[in-house]
Amino acid sequence: MDFSSKIYVAGHCGMVGSAIVRELQKQGYGNIITRTHKELDLCRQNQVEDFFRKERPEYVFLAAAKVGGIVANQSALADFMYDNMILEMNVIHSAWKNGCKKLEFLGSSCIYPRMAPQPMQESCLLTSELEKTNEAYALAKISGLKYCEYLNKQYGTDYISVMPTNLYGPNDNYHPEHSHVLPALIRRFHEAKISNLSTVTCWGDGSPLREFLYVDDLANLCVFLMNNYSGNEIVNAGTGKEISIKDLTELVAKIVGYHGNIEWDKTRPNGTPRKLLDISKTESMGWKYKVELEEGIALAYEDFLKNPKRVER
Repeated sequence: MDFSSKIYVAGHCGMVGSAIVRELQKQGYGNIITRTHKELDLCRQNQVEDFFRKERPEYVFLAAAKVGGIVANQSALADFMYDNMILEMNVIHSAWKNGCKKLEFLGSSCIYPRMAPQPMQESCLLTSELEKTNEAYALAKISGLKYCEYLNKQYGTDYISVMPTNLYGPNDNYHPEHSHVLPALIRRFHEAKISNLSTVTCWGDGSPLREFLYVDDLANLCVFLMNNYSGNEIVNAGTGKEISIKDLTELVAKIVGYHGNIEWDKTRPNGTPRKLLDISKTESMGWKYKVELEEGIALAYEDFLKNPKRVER
């Protein structure tokens, strides 16, 4: 990309999209196009086609998605599949029809099989069944990355796909029911501290292992890949480090300053037992994350405290 290239960031109001915009601006890219959901509904094909015909962006970061944690995924399976498949197909197809030079599709590590060998290599995609609690979302994301691959093979496009691990950081979603595990813990322990609660109950038994990547590190990788990578193979984005949910919970409590007891509701689902990405591909390209987990959680909590609308999202 040139610094004057016309760049469209789809989903710029979300955690990932806003981080990509920050990173592009930080690096000196000045011709960035954005649209809010009210200005452009990516689930409406005619609106997306009109936008691309008019604006003709040269580069596209597709970070828009309908996202949520276990509860949100389980309670709205059809919505998660439909909305994500429709919006990503609309954007990718319109980008191709209007001569986009390069597109980067943002997926998720949940595309990999529930019991995939650890750490999960990109090649384990579609080798066995998915985790049922987020199967609909995963299938939608697999469809998007495959469509990019098929356009490359059939029409010679330069569309790439990046699969991040669990993300967190500024502009995260702290909704009490629809958020992911780390922001949910931040909110829960903060409210417990403010209310002086003696006990906080968390879901499952704390045994699952998870990997977390600070969203600004992902954004840096996204720009790096847009400039330095082409190919049909997806690229994992992570740290190569994992932590148990139990240890994560205790770490968040410490950073937030909650000193009560932590109990576990073992009737609630754990989700996938382990999700660690193989990051040898990005390492071979010379890229490495910068923000360690404890520092990142502290930054995320600081952002949470500064976000007056955190409870409404």
